[in-house]
Amino acid sequence: MTKAKNAILELQDVNFRYPDGSVGLNSCSMSIERGSRTAILGVNGAGKTTLFLHLNGILRPQSGQVLYDEASLDYGRESLHNLRSRIGLVFQNPDSQLFSASVREDVSFGPMNLGLGKEIVKERVADALHAVGLTDYADKPVHNLSFGQKKRVCIAGVLAMQPEVIILDEPMAGLDIAMQVELARILDSLHAEGMTIIIATHDIDFAYQWADTISIMVKGNCTATWQISDIANSIEQFGSYGLGVPRVAELHNALVKLRLSDNGNGYPRSHQELVKHLNEIVI
Repeated sequence: MTKAKNAILELQDVNFRYPDGSVGLNSCSMSIERGSRTAILGVNGAGKTTLFLHLNGILRPQSGQVLYDEASLDYGRESLHNLRSRIGLVFQNPDSQLFSASVREDVSFGPMNLGLGKEIVKERVADALHAVGLTDYADKPVHNLSFGQKKRVCIAGVLAMQPEVIILDEPMAGLDIAMQVELARILDSLHAEGMTIIIATHDIDFAYQWADTISIMVKGNCTATWQISDIANSIEQFGSYGLGVPRVAELHNALVKLRLSDNGNGYPRSHQELVKHLNEIVI
């Protein structure tokens, strides 16, 4: 593992097995740079969710250690309470995270548990709902929302805690194209404000377009990590993990071999960028 230049989170040789003996993490080492966008890829059962549960202290390593701001996690009650206000986790299924009657009540729950005053809580809730585009839904019953709206409520609930890191498990799962575009906009906005964002996804094309870093998990181990700028030159190696390859990178490489494109302006990360790149060459 290559340590990130300014790591906010690290796993150092972490091992974890579930009571039935199945492997959750296997000598897993990973480093997350502060302010970065990191995508974690792996087949079902690779350990992505187990990894996330370790990053905010829900699960504890059976060996190895997790570090936040270069300090080993303290698993005392007060320390964990503070950690989970700094590292927010959004689960894949929003129904496992929502439990209040209304949107406002649900988003208020976290900051209220921090012991904040009513006015501060009110302000945080308003800011969080605005960030996810749900201001007009504050008093709506949670059970009346669409799946995508519920996901945004979950994100708002995390944002109301004003964390430094937000972790999202399969954030695009179950969303239609319009909802995916909206969620990507929200993530871009949060990153622009300096937040560290970590996602698990099966969508390699989205990961390639969005992330700064992609890490591959295999059987509980962080097997490989690439900076996005390196993937286009490592397509064959990247593809060996059976997760597919970014289609735009594969297509661009093919066009370069046919001398129908070049790398003069870098590697396009979306089909829109590739079309623009090709148009510039033709012109």
